[in-house]
Amino acid sequence: MDLYRAFLAIVLSFLILIGYQYFFVKPVPPQPQAPGQATQAASSANQQTAGGAPAAATGIAATPSTVAVDPLAHDVTVDTPLYTAVINEQGGGVKGFVLKSYRSTNAEDAGPMQLIIGKGPADAPVLFSLDNGAGTVLPTYTADKNAVTLTNQGDTGTLTMTAALADGIAIVRTLTFRGDSYLINVEYKVSNTTDRPVQVSPALTMVNEPFAHASETSKYLFAGPAAYVNEKLVETKAKKLTEAPVVLQGKVSWTGYVDNYFMTTVAPAVGNGRTITLQGSEQQVRTVLSEGIQTIGPHEGKSFAYTLYFGPKKLQVLQTAGSDLAKAVDFGWFDVLAKPMLWLLNFFHQFSHNYGVAIILLTILIKLIFWPITQKGMKSMKNMQKLQPKIAKLRERFKDDPAKMNQEMMTLYKTYKVNPVGGCLPMLIQIPFFFALYRVLMAAIELRHAPFMLWINDLSAPDRLWIGFDIPYLHGIPILTLLMGASMYLQQKMTPTTADPTQARIMQFLPIVFTFMFINFASGLVLYWFVNNLLSILQQYLINRQNKA
Repeated sequence: MDLYRAFLAIVLSFLILIGYQYFFVKPVPPQPQAPGQATQAASSANQQTAGGAPAAATGIAATPSTVAVDPLAHDVTVDTPLYTAVINEQGGGVKGFVLKSYRSTNAEDAGPMQLIIGKGPADAPVLFSLDNGAGTVLPTYTADKNAVTLTNQGDTGTLTMTAALADGIAIVRTLTFRGDSYLINVEYKVSNTTDRPVQVSPALTMVNEPFAHASETSKYLFAGPAAYVNEKLVETKAKKLTEAPVVLQGKVSWTGYVDNYFMTTVAPAVGNGRTITLQGSEQQVRTVLSEGIQTIGPHEGKSFAYTLYFGPKKLQVLQTAGSDLAKAVDFGWFDVLAKPMLWLLNFFHQFSHNYGVAIILLTILIKLIFWPITQKGMKSMKNMQKLQPKIAKLRERFKDDPAKMNQEMMTLYKTYKVNPVGGCLPMLIQIPFFFALYRVLMAAIELRHAPFMLWINDLSAPDRLWIGFDIPYLHGIPILTLLMGASMYLQQKMTPTTADPTQARIMQFLPIVFTFMFINFASGLVLYWFVNNLLSILQQYLINRQNKA
């Protein structure tokens, strides 16, 4: 009885973990396509007098404003082996950003992944201002070239943009691109050419919307504004911003917008003493990274440097990028176990060149590591099953004396050297490792659009076998998921049980429950569970054969 109560507690914990995400976590809303909505994220420094006070550090406009488009402003195209970016001279924001190595969907005719799509000047990310992002007028820069093209991964290129603002303030913006990196270095040199000091509030503004690549599995994971502040990852649900702005202060390593596969972030050169203000909704998030009020003396200048990262949320890439960007890859409570498993997954992929095979190899490795303790647990359950007739007699004999019954049962266990929880302890040890691998297979970008074999062409999506016509809700037959459920049922039939008839009947429904819950899970996770079940069946078969011998 105690053994099965413990087992049921483990199963219920698992159901709560994945069931909550399945039933209660709301999907990411579709990306809005309403043009003309501009955000106050630009500089109005050319509207200030030289001695005029800028907006206060937290005085960011709450509503977007319409900014007239400058017809003389040109687009500058930046093309590298990894991405193509479009930067507009009005405001200097990133009008478009396309990743060449990733597709928007897994369809054969799908185009490359677009992190930023056709934004207007005031809607574009990476807008620098001198009034803490509260302005309504965008300065128009003059670029030193119409395009930057990097052909090889070892190439570097720069783009210099200059703007002369009102009352003698000038900005020189220099962007540095590398052919082998998603990092973009941006430096702003602000000069005061007048004979009197000027107060400014420099800030960099990012405007983001949900990335257009939602899938059945990714929509259950976090997507929204995130920052690494004071050595802590802060993920803010975009829905919370509709109630009130969120302000973060302290040592800022980076801030931006992330989901489980991609991220667009900005990192200040020096992270101390910054303020992050988040505003918006689930459809659009506005992030302002403020430098605070500063004074520029006559004929003096100040520089403000940042590093942009617009690219995949891939651990290996982010670790190389620095600026604590790798902290964006967070697997929750089991992060310390999940990241080594992700490393092993990539290690096996180096040899197999197939992430499905890598998952199978990783599953076998984990099973081999836990084989001895699992073997011991299965044997303990087998021995417990043999004692059931004796335990039943004790319960009947001492049904009116629970204390005496427990005493006699403990004596029985000692006599036959059986641990009543021996079959449960191995499972308890393995649960953290399973949850860690569960998070990896649900969130790792390595599995996005990664094919396995036959009909499974995307390990990050549910498995579906198309049969020539649409099936409501399923849209195909989940073959792998059904095989997983069948293997779980077979494993259950082979596993010794000490449960009473009522408990046994309840346990018979678990394969059905798991099959239903796994229908919309990533096929990579289902593959792991299926292979693990097959290995458990093999192990139980060997134990049963040994006991018969």
